Amino acid sequence: MFILDEMKGVQTYSAAIMPSPVLLFQFKAVLFVVWFIFCFEISWYSVKRMSTDLQDLFLYETFLYYNPLLLVTLMVWLWGINLWVFAQSSVIYARVFDLDHTHLTHNEIWKCATWMTIVVPTSMTAYLYLYSHGEVALAASQPVMLYVVALTLLIFPFDIFYLSSRYFLLRTIWRICLPLQAITFADFFLADIMTSMSKVFSDLERSTCRMVNRQVATIAWFQADAICGSHSVTIPLVLVFPYLCRFFQCLRQYKDTKEKTCLFNVIFLSALKYHVIEESWTNFYRPLWLISSVINSLYSFYWDITRDWDLSILSRIFKFKNPNFWSDVLHGKPWVYYWVIFSNLILRCTWTYKLSSHLRHNYLTVFTITGLEIVRRFQWIFFRVENEWNKMTNKQWTELTTDISKTEEDENLIGSTGHEV
Repeated sequence: MFILDEMKGVQTYSAAIMPSPVLLFQFKAVLFVVWFIFCFEISWYSVKRMSTDLQDLFLYETFLYYNPLLLVTLMVWLWGINLWVFAQSSVIYARVFDLDHTHLTHNEIWKCATWMTIVVPTSMTAYLYLYSHGEVALAASQPVMLYVVALTLLIFPFDIFYLSSRYFLLRTIWRICLPLQAITFADFFLADIMTSMSKVFSDLERSTCRMVNRQVATIAWFQADAICGSHSVTIPLVLVFPYLCRFFQCLRQYKDTKEKTCLFNVIFLSALKYHVIEESWTNFYRPLWLISSVINSLYSFYWDITRDWDLSILSRIFKFKNPNFWSDVLHGKPWVYYWVIFSNLILRCTWTYKLSSHLRHNYLTVFTITGLEIVRRFQWIFFRVENEWNKMTNKQWTELTTDISKTEEDENLIGSTGHEV
């Protein structure tokens, strides 16, 4: 009895000294802000140590290696917000994507995003600092180690770090690359997201190319550009790959393929600038590129509104089970739909314009446009998933109603053919 009482006392004491979740969150937020300021100060100091001629060149190199992972981090944060909203509403996203009980929740997604937010900028800061202090070999190892660790965590075959979720992601990517089987909603959904990240894949290809050719943290700009730069035919192939996957998915499902054909033309014509003479580009190919861009943007917008979404009824996605501030602001408000339609059109046009070859070296502009496209896709997800959920529930309700009607008809038929003996 004494031992039991003592154990109870220890448990009560341990629970009493545990900090509250709010206090713990505030402490983590303060540490995060301090860390961010520290990384910013070191990065700014490192850039200022370089000569003026090297600053722009090396900042472009830095963005090339790290902006893909920064944009992936942004996507993970926003996906966590998507899942949080779905969890608050009546949309059961696990059934929409056919997930098992071990699927990641929004809290687990945010944990992954938090670690990515810490690790990627820290590696970038170390890269700038080491290079500015003459440690070229150590600087070159920073992005290489980061890419190796990220790939290892993704394909690690042991049951740690969310194995089932990583396996589901890799299996879905494989099904997208080889759509030889029936296409599921998860296949279509992830392929659509991949089209918004085509620039990310392009930069990943160029970064990997430079790592393989040992061009990281070098000032041999022209040599590096010749091997892995603007004249490489691999870039338009990587850019078009997500759209080709969607094209073959559409063929597999007998869908319309005009949207994908138009976008393929845009990417192809953008790549032509580096393989034709300037006069031919200005007089013939550039007008053709502009026409293709306009057609693609308008048709993509039309497809979003009429096929991916269903705006004929007010969305229930923001009607939370436990109403709060966000539910009051967003649910049933007409401005939400005006904003979604207008911003989707503008960002569709902006995203297509990003494919223009003359923006290739304006890394800050391209980074901003790509980030905005990820935000557009983030708001697209709400209405796309809800539309699929509505289709599922309506189909189940129709099947249930049909079964009940057939049962009643059978009972009536048996009753009408009965005989008294």
